[in-house]
Amino acid sequence: MALDIFIPYWGDVNYMKQAVDSVLAQTSPDWRLTVVDDAYPGDDVRRYVEAADDPRITYIRKEKNEGITENFRTCVSLASQDVLVVMGCDDLLLPNFVDVVLRAHAEFPDAWIIQPGVQIIDEDGKPSVPLVDIVKQRLVKPRGTGSRLVGGERLAVSLLHGDWLYWPSLAFRRDRIRDYDFRDGFPVIQDLALVMDMVLGGAELLIVPDICFEYRRHTSSASSAKLVDGSRFVGERDFFDLAAALCTAKGWRKAARAARLRLTSRAHALLILAGTLRQSASGTLGILLRHSFGK
Repeated sequence: MALDIFIPYWGDVNYMKQAVDSVLAQTSPDWRLTVVDDAYPGDDVRRYVEAADDPRITYIRKEKNEGITENFRTCVSLASQDVLVVMGCDDLLLPNFVDVVLRAHAEFPDAWIIQPGVQIIDEDGKPSVPLVDIVKQRLVKPRGTGSRLVGGERLAVSLLHGDWLYWPSLAFRRDRIRDYDFRDGFPVIQDLALVMDMVLGGAELLIVPDICFEYRRHTSSASSAKLVDGSRFVGERDFFDLAAALCTAKGWRKAARAARLRLTSRAHALLILAGTLRQSASGTLGILLRHSFGK
């Protein structure tokens, strides 16, 4: 069995090359890499992938740009192995990633989703410990030691208090993720929306402590850009309203309450209020205030 690794590409060419190199550097040979180019200008990535001359790598270029959600759908639809990962084109696998994921799947075959250990890095690839990650990992993430399964309302409550997962590092059972689809209308939070649908459907998530993935946080990311104009929080509020309704229908009252509270999302909006005030961005200010203090 091999691990299906997909990279939906749109963005910095140099980061993308590093991502491909990190796959090539795996200690395990049991992987298949598919790069899905969302019609990014130029052919640097195609030439770089072809120069690797590795039969395990496939390069696909779309005729026109379709956006990240549609590219995620494409990646999932192309999977042929039992387990798949849709990593970011600016993130990095550590050399042990494939070993860790495939071993975890062998030991816990019933887990729908695997969250391996993650190191945060900045734009320059240096280790970083942002406040948002400290809060989510130490206060929101379910506590425990060693590899452990979590699911049901307990998992839903923790995710709705604060999404402590790192989507590009998650490994999914192919037969399970294909039963679900990415929801339209949530371009920044579509990862959490999908995971929550799976959790509501009975997913068990395996937390593995072994650090094997480097997740890059930088100001040029799509999610960071949307913080500036506040549009991210409009989408988040819509999602949490939907999540509250879905959890209520499921009979998960604690999870529904967590969705309505959206504590870390509100706190995140409050953190950037000062900068918005300095920039006199009245429209953004209104969005942030409504998200922070509204229902």
